[in-house]
Amino acid sequence: MMDLLAARSQMAVSLGFHIIFSCIGIAMPFFMAVAHWKWLRTGQQVYLELTRAWLKGVAIFFAIGAVSGTVLSFELGLLFPKFMELAGPIIGLPFSWEGVAFFLEAIALGLYLYGWDKIQRWLHWSAGLVMGFAGAASGLIVICANGWMNSPQGFDWVDGKFINIDPYAAMFNNASLHQGIHMTIAAFAATGFAVAGIHAFMLLKKKGVLFHQVALKIALTFGALAALLQPLSGDFLSRHLTQHQPEKVAAMHAQFKTLKEAPLLIGGIPFQKEKTVKFGIYIPKMLSFLAHHDINAEVTGLDAFPEENHPPVAVVHFAFQIMVGLGSLLFFLSAIYFLCVIKNPDWIFHTRYLKCLALSIPLGFIALEAGWVVTEVGRQPWIIYKVMKVSEAVTPMPGLIIPFFFFTAIYFLLSFVAIWLLARQVKAVKT
Repeated sequence: MMDLLAARSQMAVSLGFHIIFSCIGIAMPFFMAVAHWKWLRTGQQVYLELTRAWLKGVAIFFAIGAVSGTVLSFELGLLFPKFMELAGPIIGLPFSWEGVAFFLEAIALGLYLYGWDKIQRWLHWSAGLVMGFAGAASGLIVICANGWMNSPQGFDWVDGKFINIDPYAAMFNNASLHQGIHMTIAAFAATGFAVAGIHAFMLLKKKGVLFHQVALKIALTFGALAALLQPLSGDFLSRHLTQHQPEKVAAMHAQFKTLKEAPLLIGGIPFQKEKTVKFGIYIPKMLSFLAHHDINAEVTGLDAFPEENHPPVAVVHFAFQIMVGLGSLLFFLSAIYFLCVIKNPDWIFHTRYLKCLALSIPLGFIALEAGWVVTEVGRQPWIIYKVMKVSEAVTPMPGLIIPFFFFTAIYFLLSFVAIWLLARQVKAVKT
């Protein structure tokens, strides 16, 4: 039992760190490409300085993301060998394509890093854009593999074996589009607000005013637009989950009983053994509307499934509440931003709004992590939904607690190095 917990915890820690590096790697090249485009169009030196500064950040996170991603690939095979033995022939295709996308991203990064004044200006700019699209494609392809774990298809399951495998049907499964859209938008929202918050903090310190003003506008435009779109993608994903993973939805909302005209729970503390919720606020009929767009519809509760297959309700519910709560806060800040753009762009740099942005630096990533807790823990006890349980896939090797602490220390060290390098770059700004 302890080894199972250690294996799951090590995978969770690795994913938790890697997902932040990956999301920054997806969004930042596009911020950089916009700054570069503005320099090419206007010739203003501040945009060139911003492009070069963001390029250093992109390179840092690319290197760290490559290291953490490599570790993850080894961990998946070492910690869950039964899973890879069965699933390898099926999800090998998306992982192969992810390797191609990563290779293309690396080539584009090399051209962009060393192509200054060596290749045609617009071709150089295009390399940065290719880097962004390749990074986004890499993330989407990996999500196809995770989507298959949530919605497995493209095979026949006979006598504990996969036969008649169709790798393309498996890769483009029912969950891949829904998860991919939601995750990509989340990457831009989290990264946009984090970058904007850093530059807002520097503006509050009155350092490099023009540089940080233009940086804040670019990053916040991406982040705010993504935050406004996120509820739409969330609705798209939640209706998919209602159809394909109803027990996950029940855990998200601490819905222990199947009900028509189901109310939406805000907050609350679920007690799984007693199948009750305390201190929650209920909005009548709202869950039925959100799940089915019909206030009279029936919402499936956990009572429709065997108890041994119930996910840990408290963990999933709290994570879902954190994700929605922080997402709503970023939505509110985004609405204020676009209102300022319409009414008076100078309001963006009001001290109170800058303080709000500075405080929001970690919020998008906390929401993103909470969303992945909902996705992965909400699928428990399955590693492949309704095909294989986590307990059946984990390695029998004892003593996993030692590598868990070792790799956790490595990830904290990598994070410290990344923060130190980025802080040094920000402090060096003189514009």
